[in-house]
Amino acid sequence: MSYDFDRLISRRGTNALAEDGFENYLFGVDAPAPALEVPREELISMWVADMQFAAPDAAIDAIAERLKHPVFGYTMNFDDQLYQVFHAWCVERYDWRFAREDMLVALGVIPALFGLVEYICQPGDKVLSLTPAYGYFKHATVQRDREFITSRLLASEDGRYTVDFADFEAKVSDPAVKLFFLCHPHNPTGQVWTDDELRGMGELCIANGVKIVSDEIHCDLLRTGSRHTPLARLFPGSKDVITCMAVSKTFNLAGMMIATVIIPDPVLRAEWKRRHYPFVNPLSLAAATGAYRNGARWLDALRSYLDDNFAWTQQFLNEHLPKARFRIPDATYLAWVDLRAYFDESVNLTRFFLEKAGVILEGGEMFVENGDCRLRLNLACPRAQVQRSLEKIRDAIVGFHECRNISSSSHPSHQLS
Repeated sequence: MSYDFDRLISRRGTNALAEDGFENYLFGVDAPAPALEVPREELISMWVADMQFAAPDAAIDAIAERLKHPVFGYTMNFDDQLYQVFHAWCVERYDWRFAREDMLVALGVIPALFGLVEYICQPGDKVLSLTPAYGYFKHATVQRDREFITSRLLASEDGRYTVDFADFEAKVSDPAVKLFFLCHPHNPTGQVWTDDELRGMGELCIANGVKIVSDEIHCDLLRTGSRHTPLARLFPGSKDVITCMAVSKTFNLAGMMIATVIIPDPVLRAEWKRRHYPFVNPLSLAAATGAYRNGARWLDALRSYLDDNFAWTQQFLNEHLPKARFRIPDATYLAWVDLRAYFDESVNLTRFFLEKAGVILEGGEMFVENGDCRLRLNLACPRAQVQRSLEKIRDAIVGFHECRNISSSSHPSHQLS
């Protein structure tokens, strides 16, 4: 079966965050409006982590089947259908098993993060994460009046990141740290942590009484031939690892607002059930079940298409922006590009590329810290869109340096070639 990932689908008029709500999200409600140099209708969305592809028929057909029943009242995940297909998915792909009672359903991973901070940590407690970091790790912490602390990842010359275990151990051994947010695979770098890295972080957390929320929402989106290891699989029997997964990234169903949360600790699970909003959208429940049951072939085709998008991007950068540092990520559909050769920290890349190139993306400043002069590009879109966006990014960088009239003798590190 073939799938048309080259199809350009307009999302205008659908209340899509990717197209219609980016200013407040990226710049804040009170920030000055962007001074666009291109017409608004020509903006290219390459930012928020959903796809510009149609959802798979496996999900759409399941929604259509559920629509045949004309009642859409209050719904919860009472039966075992979602567990059966999701558990089978995890066994086949990850050799990971868990009990039905451990699996709970949330209205997305973000609401789960907010809830888990509150259920695990008391006011004054600290939450640890690695940086650069997914912004909602920080938001979920500080909006619940807990303190967010970080351990900075170390970037190598080839673009791979490593955990600074000396710093990590110093941070996690603080008695006030009660929770570690792990992003696995990592957002924004797209890195898959090795089993040794996972064991190292997990052992330090468990030894210090720190629970781990492992956000594995990107786990299905590995490069072809790669394999994901759930953190919980490395710590069988441990009650300290909570795993969050979802169909949202895998099958482009983010707007359906449904995620699975595996909580092996019966005390924490009881607290979740006591305090967490239990209802789900009946169409979302059907979509998730259908996607896990019949969506594997679509996902395999998607991964191949994404592989080609990343290879194309790497070739384009090598040819047109040779001083950019880019490593094809182990996972996700997000390209993390190092532009320190072309910009310094004074330039807000999110605003720069929106205003000068008409490309909506997220600069490294959006990822808490340790992301200066990088940008994150969402490559889950037709290749023609990838090409147009990168050409506009290249032209904006060329124009920026022409305007500043930087000579090779005075500023060699900022030359284009």
